[in-house]
Amino acid sequence: MLNPGTQQKIPVTLIPGDGIGPEIVDVVERVFDALGNPFTWDKHQAGLNAFEKHGDLLPEKTLASIRQTGLALKGPLTTPIGGGFRSVNVRLRETFQLYANVRPARTIVPGGRYEKIDLVMVRENLEGLYVGHEHYVPIGDDAHAVAMATGINTRAGSRRIAKFAFDYAVRNNRKKVTIVHKANVLKALTGLFLETSKQVGLNYADQIEFNDRIVDACAMQLVLNPWQFDVLVSTNLFGDILSDQIAGLVGGLGMAPGANIGEGAAIFEAVHGSAPDIAGQGLANPTALLLAAALMAEHKGLHKVALDLRDAIDATVATVDGRTADIGGKVSTSKYGDLLIERIRDKK
Repeated sequence: MLNPGTQQKIPVTLIPGDGIGPEIVDVVERVFDALGNPFTWDKHQAGLNAFEKHGDLLPEKTLASIRQTGLALKGPLTTPIGGGFRSVNVRLRETFQLYANVRPARTIVPGGRYEKIDLVMVRENLEGLYVGHEHYVPIGDDAHAVAMATGINTRAGSRRIAKFAFDYAVRNNRKKVTIVHKANVLKALTGLFLETSKQVGLNYADQIEFNDRIVDACAMQLVLNPWQFDVLVSTNLFGDILSDQIAGLVGGLGMAPGANIGEGAAIFEAVHGSAPDIAGQGLANPTALLLAAALMAEHKGLHKVALDLRDAIDATVATVDGRTADIGGKVSTSKYGDLLIERIRDKK
């Protein structure tokens, strides 16, 4: 365990978020206290709660805190539907140029459909079709007669995310990188991504095996034989879709952490939604946010903290008595945190 008196604590912007966000953030805070918390939390709001209190989904005080800390952990955020509201998550990625989205998926709950899954999706976060450069073309009296979207991939952006993926693979003792694309149809848009990523891969040929897959074939093969993959890297939209599919192999989004990494900041998150329908009922699973916090600890070189946290999670959910409702148990959100804390203290 960390001895909090042996090193200076690291400031982190903590965003509780909406819906179930405050409940799962509370568990994270309590569990990290048990770990001898290496972080100090600077709490700020974003999402619907922030809009209701401050009239802004992403208040300047929250942005200023992230600029100061360069590090954030956030619960799920709600973006109101309609009214011209842009996704808060997309705004954060663009504001801090968080070009790499890292989504690991690892089997934690035994006895599921897929055993021993250990995959990582690296997704380009700032380009492609997903950024939402869209407009309508009116015809006659129909203002929305034609909808158009523009996708942009740059060689520089493709090179940067490919290098990130290969560096990640080397740093984490991975064996293979698969480049996922649709260059058979989107020959320019994803052809550039494929061509550039292959060029990057050649620089790592003595360290990492690499290949490529068309996105639809990759999606099928992830269901038929996911163990053939290791690290996957793709463009923004494809990476978004495949990362949710990969999460489904290990129990769903409740088990899926995410990291958004740029040159000057990194934001870690639970990738699931705010689930307002179950907020306040003790039904939420904090695992995704806890695993995101473990990624954050690793990002700051705190590998022992991350290992101890993951060990506690693994041991707790190994039996049905330690599982929340979404993974076949009956344990409440708060009780799940209590069980993790017991595991951590027993290991001291």
